Amino acid sequence: MKKDLNRLYYALKYRYGSLLPFIFGVIFFIGVFAYGIVIYSVVEGWPLSDSFYQVVITLSTVGFQETYALTDRGRMLTSILILLGVGTFAYLVGTFTQVLVEGKLQDVLGRRRVQKFIDSLENHVIVCGFGRIGSVVVEELMREGWSVVVVENSPTLIEKFEKEGILYVFGDATSDDVLVRAGVGRAKYLITCLTQAAENVYVTLTARELHPEMSIVARADRGDSIQKLKRAGANKVLTPHMIGGKRMAQMILRPTVTDFIDLAMQGHDLQMEEFKVDADSCLAGKDLIASGIRPRYNLIIIAIEKDSGRMVFNPQPDEVISQGDTLVLVGKRESFRKLQKDCIL
Repeated sequence: MKKDLNRLYYALKYRYGSLLPFIFGVIFFIGVFAYGIVIYSVVEGWPLSDSFYQVVITLSTVGFQETYALTDRGRMLTSILILLGVGTFAYLVGTFTQVLVEGKLQDVLGRRRVQKFIDSLENHVIVCGFGRIGSVVVEELMREGWSVVVVENSPTLIEKFEKEGILYVFGDATSDDVLVRAGVGRAKYLITCLTQAAENVYVTLTARELHPEMSIVARADRGDSIQKLKRAGANKVLTPHMIGGKRMAQMILRPTVTDFIDLAMQGHDLQMEEFKVDADSCLAGKDLIASGIRPRYNLIIIAIEKDSGRMVFNPQPDEVISQGDTLVLVGKRESFRKLQKDCIL
């Protein structure tokens, strides 16, 4: 129960921001006003219109005389009403002044602008879960210039997101409404790396239903969860502990190869990259010799993934590059930028 109330509070705080204390104050003031109506209409037996008038002049402390003579009980309850009303009004003035003086109203408006910005995104990446794996995923994607929206229900991470400029939606990733607010219908990829396998399955099912064409990458903790996630609609399923274990073994079995891959994947001048060949690309319809990729850009083609999904490793010079193929290349970062400028975009 306490956990549910805590999540409800932070959900309201996410939606209304620093205006939430002021909203609570208004609600409490309405309750105090209703309490005054009950005093005069029920306890004292006055007409409703006179009770309303008496509450107004009492809470406003204008000093008018009582509409009717009060009983001893009525005076005691009126005293409580005055204390509650004056205290609540002072609280409302204080919180509203704080919102204006400290610029918190701007923060609330800024939060809404962030949601509008998320609503304008297309072909972005949604990452569900910002734990040990999710945080690394977000860091890598943002470093490469991708637009990323994080879906997270941990209240303690909200301040981190706002401080580091990470777009986020607060809520349960298994909720349709939360995924819609994250722009699932316009996203290109969704990565679900929640801690519970059942939650990843549910997120995959929901996302696949909302966006059938989107590519989904899911995390699995056990080998038997891989097929479940694929049946749910995941395009790729990864088990972090298996990948980590195999990588550690490769550092012993093939240390030089591992060092080369690390060098190519960790942002050094040497880079391993892939390029999708579109219909209007200057590479489409040419073989490797005619494309001039090696002599012009000093890039090595490791493999070509054909549009059918077939992988051609170490392609021969007469291998034709077709529309829809994906080239796997190794070379310097500047060479990739030049190739992208000349032939890809």
